[in-house]
Amino acid sequence: MPISSQLAPLMTINNGRLSSATWLCSKNNNARPDGININAIVIHNISLPPNEFGACDANGLHYVKALFTNQLDWQAHPYFQTIEGAEVSAHLFIERDGAITQFVDFNERAWHAGRSSYLGRSECNDYSIGIELEGSDFVPFTALQYEMLGQVVAALYDAYPKTRRHLTGHSDIAPGRKTDPGDYFEWARLRETVATLLS
Repeated sequence: MPISSQLAPLMTINNGRLSSATWLCSKNNNARPDGININAIVIHNISLPPNEFGACDANGLHYVKALFTNQLDWQAHPYFQTIEGAEVSAHLFIERDGAITQFVDFNERAWHAGRSSYLGRSECNDYSIGIELEGSDFVPFTALQYEMLGQVVAALYDAYPKTRRHLTGHSDIAPGRKTDPGDYFEWARLRETVATLLS
C-alpha cells in the first residue's frame, strides 16, 4: 500500500536519502553484505551527556552529531572519557524538537546495533535501519518526535516494503545489554501514527 498523498510531499526517500533530513556524513558505515534485503527498523535513544538534551560543543555541534561524525572531544565531559574511541553511527537522529539528521545512506550499513539478533538472525546492522531518538530511558519523548518518527517509518515502509511488521527496539535485539528505547517509549502511539499515515 503506498503512503498517502498527504504524507508523500513531506517525507520521501530517494537513492537512500530522506528528503526531510539534514545530511551530515558519518564515516562509521560500510557496505551491506551482498544479497541482503533491508527488512527491519531498530529504534534507539541517546543523549550526551546522559540525560542531557541539546548539549553542544564549543563550535555549536550537537554532541550526538559529533559522536556520529568522530568529532567528539573526549575531554569535554567526564562521561565522554568512558566511551573514548567509540566509532558508532545511526542512519537517522531525531532531536527533541523533531529536527532530523541523516548520517548514513539507508542502503549502507550503519554501526548502531552492535552484537544483536532479531528473529534468530544475528548481525542486525547488516539488514536493519537504525533510528536514534534524543532521549533517555527515564523521560517521555516529545510529541514532535513521535510525529516525525511516524512519518519516517511510513516512508521507510514505502521505500523498503520488507521492513513492514519488523519494527523493534534496541533492547529487543540486544536483551540484557541494552535497554533503549526504554519503558517510556509508546509503541502503540507510534504504530497508530504510522497506520493513520498509511490509511
